[in-house]
Amino acid sequence: MTDIAPATDKITLEIEGMTCASCVLRVENALKGAPGVASAAVNLATERAEVSGAGLDRAGLVKAVEGAGYEVRAQTIDLEVEGMTCASCVGRVERALAVVPGVAVASVNLATERAQVSGTADAAALIAAIEAAGYSAHLAAGAGTASAEAATRKAEEEATLRRHLIVAAALTLPVFMAEMGAHLFPPVHAFVMAVLGQKLNWLLQGALTTAVMLWPGLQFYRKGLPALLKAAPDMNSLVAVGTLAAYGYSLVATFAPSVLPAGTVNVYYEAAAVIVTLILFGRWMEARAKGRTSQAIQRLVGLQPRSARVLRDGKVEEIAVSDLRAGDLIELRPGERVPTDGTVTEGASWVDESMITGEPLPVEKTAGSAVTGGTVNQTGALTFRATAVGQATMLAQIIRMVEEAQGGKLPIQTLVDRVTLWFVPAVMGLAALTFAAWLIFGPSPALTFALVNGVAVLIIACPCAMGLATPTSIMVGTGRGAELGVLFRRGDALQSLQEVRTVALDKTGTLTEGRPKLTDLTLAEGFDRAPVLAAIAAVEAKSEHPIARALVAAAEAEGLEVPAARRFASHTGHGVSAQVEGVRVSVGADRFMESLGLSIGALAQEAATLAEAGKTPLYAAIGDQVAAVLAVADPIKETTPQAISALHGLGLKVAMITGDNARTANAIARQLGIDEVVAEVLPDGKVQAIERLKAGGKLAFVGDGINDAPALAAADVGLAVGNGTDVAIEAADVVLMSGRLTAVPDAIALSKATITNIRQNLFWAFAYNTALIPLAAGALWPAFGILLSPVFAAGAMAMSSVFVLGNALRLRRFAPTQGGQG
Repeated sequence: MTDIAPATDKITLEIEGMTCASCVLRVENALKGAPGVASAAVNLATERAEVSGAGLDRAGLVKAVEGAGYEVRAQTIDLEVEGMTCASCVGRVERALAVVPGVAVASVNLATERAQVSGTADAAALIAAIEAAGYSAHLAAGAGTASAEAATRKAEEEATLRRHLIVAAALTLPVFMAEMGAHLFPPVHAFVMAVLGQKLNWLLQGALTTAVMLWPGLQFYRKGLPALLKAAPDMNSLVAVGTLAAYGYSLVATFAPSVLPAGTVNVYYEAAAVIVTLILFGRWMEARAKGRTSQAIQRLVGLQPRSARVLRDGKVEEIAVSDLRAGDLIELRPGERVPTDGTVTEGASWVDESMITGEPLPVEKTAGSAVTGGTVNQTGALTFRATAVGQATMLAQIIRMVEEAQGGKLPIQTLVDRVTLWFVPAVMGLAALTFAAWLIFGPSPALTFALVNGVAVLIIACPCAMGLATPTSIMVGTGRGAELGVLFRRGDALQSLQEVRTVALDKTGTLTEGRPKLTDLTLAEGFDRAPVLAAIAAVEAKSEHPIARALVAAAEAEGLEVPAARRFASHTGHGVSAQVEGVRVSVGADRFMESLGLSIGALAQEAATLAEAGKTPLYAAIGDQVAAVLAVADPIKETTPQAISALHGLGLKVAMITGDNARTANAIARQLGIDEVVAEVLPDGKVQAIERLKAGGKLAFVGDGINDAPALAAADVGLAVGNGTDVAIEAADVVLMSGRLTAVPDAIALSKATITNIRQNLFWAFAYNTALIPLAAGALWPAFGILLSPVFAAGAMAMSSVFVLGNALRLRRFAPTQGGQG
């Protein structure tokens, strides 16, 4: 007989704190001493440990590493959780995950049906904990794939619920007509009694109700009763107990009526059947609405083409996008969608980038231009080289950002979680109290009144609405933001942004184009424009300063031949000089001219005028004479005035933080109506300025450059202009993909709209339960003789979740503030 070798497990750990080969040996020895370990290899360069063996316990391995004096780096695991129906389920899954060894933080989202766990715990242990709590789970797929799988699963769930609803409704209708119809219309009662008689009528109602409960309604009992037995009841438990109470009482009345007190022999089959049907209707409507909440991500996923035409070995091949490699040359025909990110090598066209940036106007693309996967080529043919493929593309990153934001929890959710933790047990306690009160103090037949009102309390309560109130609004709000080119990298940025009182803006590249241009050139008497500009360009061609590049570009734009310059010198803080065709040419500030002993004379007034207009004045001297005063300015973006106006319209204070000189900064501030200016600051000075401005309330900072990253991180909310640097984007909480400044008020207005929507949902969810639970318990009976039927309670409960979801879906119609997309 052949022995079967035990299965070998492999676990990878990321180790922190190792500094040398001795550390490696120490960690390896610690791991090899752990139970089940056959081999352990530790790599100092990658800071990873690869462990193999049979029956490995991740928690034990982590403990062994920590015992050796090192730490295992925390990881984030995303899990898809199935079977959750209400806020109580969320709390139960979170508690189950929290007790798994190695879990630091566990966050569960009902709307996305995902759990995000940070720590050192093993995924298998997390899945086992969720399954032990009565749910099922598996590792979430990569960005986009998870959304596609979730969409498919939700579509299947909706189809299943619709089938169950149709069956339940078909079986329930005869029961409802036979019982309620007979109560409401005497001719119906007479007909039923004449044709069936009371005994056969009750037997038929019992048979049909049994079918409803054992077929479409079985899901409530399969989930609700085990949860109840574990002393962790959920929404399914409320439905199960309520319907079983009505059904069980009816069975006793049908088959053993003598057991019941006189005057209490009634059946409530229609209540049990109708409750199941109405709640199935609510869940079906809920599933439909949930599917629509994630449509924004589904549309983003749908932007990815399936194939690409690639030039390999001199031939054009059509291959799957998943097989693309960085460096591939891809041919793009008119009307095709760009398959991946790249740089154009040949051709010219216009590309519609609206689904990525929110900008409606197409963008011209020529050799050297960047193209983004998912955008649409319009008129021309292009050849481009792939620079990023798969999960590295901008589209994949956008999907990942939106998914992470949608899975996040806002601070406002903490209160909801605390309340819903005890909600279902409290409702069951209230139902028991209601039953007892009516049984002891109620009118005759007391048992009937006690049953009806106790069941009504169980059914009316709705933790579903509480659980869905926040995450559905986040899903729809962040999805709408993505469509407008506003990406929330963290879900809680939604709540923080609407609390902002001051918006601080970087100047260069944020308020302005970030590309200085020559705007003015005023000549001294006796000098001509062409030779002076050519000489200036000759000197500046040796410099790398952005202003220098602007001057060279101006000469080239006028078709001037720029001569060669020799003996170039840079005079820090003053200017530059060089020999051009045997003559010394100097370009710089007024202090540079003074240091050279040259008089700026009549040009000084012109320079002052230029500075007051927000431009940077410079002088050019040829030989021993000042030849010209010129001005360079960074043009203000077309959307900047509109954005500042929109921010003021939202009641916000606007500040500008810049390294530019104070005179130019103040001139731009006056032109735009900016409230406060902090000028001539270095990057660390920006952080200090932000800390000072934060004294007036929460502050958002908008920037785009590497030097803005510290300021973005220091602000309460950092907004990065998406055409800025990766470093700035990584430091930000919100990314504005289009680069237009009107996206800033759009993001703030969307944040306000989303939080308002969440508050409306929470008010409805809590007000609904606060108002209707007492009604269900019979609060109106003493004064008005009115009771709430369990059937109406079920209808109201079902519609409460639908209301919350419908309200969240209104965010899909959110419109940009000041014509935003322009």
